[in-house]
Amino acid sequence: MEFALTPSPLILVFDFNPQTLRRARTINITAGTTPATRGGYDFSLPTETSRAAQGVSIEPENFDVEILLDATDRMDKADPIAAEFGIEPQLDTLRSMVTPKVQGPGGMQMLAGLGFSGTRAFMRDPSPSVLLFVWGSHILPVFLKQIDVREVAHMPTLVPFRAEVRISMQVIEGNNPFYQVEKIRQVVGAALNTGATIAGGANG
Repeated sequence: MEFALTPSPLILVFDFNPQTLRRARTINITAGTTPATRGGYDFSLPTETSRAAQGVSIEPENFDVEILLDATDRMDKADPIAAEFGIEPQLDTLRSMVTPKVQGPGGMQMLAGLGFSGTRAFMRDPSPSVLLFVWGSHILPVFLKQIDVREVAHMPTLVPFRAEVRISMQVIEGNNPFYQVEKIRQVVGAALNTGATIAGGANG
């Protein structure tokens, strides 16, 4: 779902829950360079672990989701839009989500390619859409980095009614309210796991 001021925000609901979701996160560690460090400085106490490395930089978390878009059920129910356009409206929504936007008067956003940019600098510079990826209890702010569409079934008019789509997203980390809630949820989840592990060990 698009997080923007626009008359009709972009929304895409998956026809089916994805069977797989890949999450990837990378940290870059700056360690010591002398042979004696063996990749990091020595430490013996928990209070000294911060000196094991000279620094660290964290890459944003990335998601890859493979989804199936299929208009068959809607076509069987005589849905007029599905009968004529198949899944093209959904594919057009994805293409619009990955197309840069420009901000106009009053904060309204529109596709950069439409050429309605204003005279001020912030109205001319395109920027990626901010989207909310809703997955179960997660509501994550993301940039849509890539879509890979494989159309696998078409009507006689060559309109697609089934497609396999891979969506790649990058989480927008920082002080935005959605990511802050996600971090709190993560801390609570880790605490639940620790408590359950300790309780299981005590019972064992």
